[in-house]
Amino acid sequence: MPDDADSTTVPRTADEFTADSPFTLPGFFAALAEGDLLAAVCADCGERLLPPRPACYACGGRDLRVESQPKTGAVVTYTEVRTPPPALAERAPYTVAVVELDSGARLTGRLTVPHADAEIGLPVALAARPPEADELAMARDHEREWPIHEFEPV
Repeated sequence: MPDDADSTTVPRTADEFTADSPFTLPGFFAALAEGDLLAAVCADCGERLLPPRPACYACGGRDLRVESQPKTGAVVTYTEVRTPPPALAERAPYTVAVVELDSGARLTGRLTVPHADAEIGLPVALAARPPEADELAMARDHEREWPIHEFEPV
């Protein structure tokens, strides 16, 4: 992602939309692999869309720009996954949470703590790591380079 991520606005035409745009999942995960967590921010209503999207799901606006987001926040809700996809069976049970970042944006991801140690309000930080073999077994070819994001207690 260029250093001027704050000035990146949503593409307006199909020709302007490329796979490396931060408004696509490949672009979002490429930025995350480089350590940058990006959200689209709607100029009309202020909603933060994470991962970025080309249109606001709160108001339908198309005047969006990309901004870096903090990697810290707190757990809003969480659950335990006991019956995962077959490739992740060895990881079960594991905890998944919705985290509200310090910017107000929300992102779902795995928690690195057991369900019994999770709680609403738990302060966490986002970490990104390369996928492991079982995670790669589930990935489509274009997803193999995407990092896995997890939340760790702070």
